[in-house]
Amino acid sequence: MNIPFSIEEFLHVIEQYNTTVWPMQGIFYLLALVMLGLAYKKIRYTDKIISSLLAFFWFWIGIVYHMIFFTEINKLAYAFGILFIIQAQLFFVSNWCKSQVSFHYRKDLYGITGAVFFIYALLIYPLLNYLLGHPYPKMPTFGLPCPTTIFTYGLLLWTDKKIPKYLLVIPLLWSLIGLSAAAQLGIYEDYGLLIAGIVGTGLILFRDMKHGAPEEQPEK
Repeated sequence: MNIPFSIEEFLHVIEQYNTTVWPMQGIFYLLALVMLGLAYKKIRYTDKIISSLLAFFWFWIGIVYHMIFFTEINKLAYAFGILFIIQAQLFFVSNWCKSQVSFHYRKDLYGITGAVFFIYALLIYPLLNYLLGHPYPKMPTFGLPCPTTIFTYGLLLWTDKKIPKYLLVIPLLWSLIGLSAAAQLGIYEDYGLLIAGIVGTGLILFRDMKHGAPEEQPEK
C-alpha cells in the first residue's frame, strides 16, 4: 500500500498534535504507570480499571489523532479512527459486560515479554525517535497509535487466564499497517510495532490454545 503523504507531512501532523494536546502526554505516562502497577499488584477492581483505561486510549487515538489530525493528510484515517473506536468498545465490553480479561503479572515468558514491550513503548521508542532525527514535538508520543499498540500487547501478555481472541484482531491489523510507515517513510522505530504484533499475538495464541493460560488469581 502506497502512502499518500511524505515524511515531512506526517511529522508536521505529529507536531501539530503534540503542541495542541500538551500536557496530555505527561498524563498518559502517569496512566500507563497506573495500569502497570495495578497489573503487577492486583486489587479488587484491577481488571475493570485497566480495561477502561485501554478503552480510553484507543478511543482517544480514534477520535483525536485519527479523525481530527491525521485526516488532514490521509482520508483513510477516518476508517482507521473507526477501527480504534471499535477496539475501545471491545476493551470496555470485555470487562464491564463480561469479566473476560484478568490482568496479572507472572514471572514467565509471557510476563517478561510483556515487560520488554512496556520498556520499548515508554522508553526505547521515544529514544529511537530522538536518535533517528525525530525529536519532540515531531516525535510520536505515548498515546499515539504505535507506542500505545505495543503497550497494549504488553498488557494482554500480562493476563492470567485466556483472553477473547477478538481483542487481538485490530491490534494485529494495525501492526501490519504500521509496516508501511516503517518501510516507506523510513520510520524504523515502527518495526517494533510489527514485532510486537507478530510475537505478542503468537505468544498469546500459543499460550491459550496449546496450554491454556494459568488459572485466574482471585482479586484482593
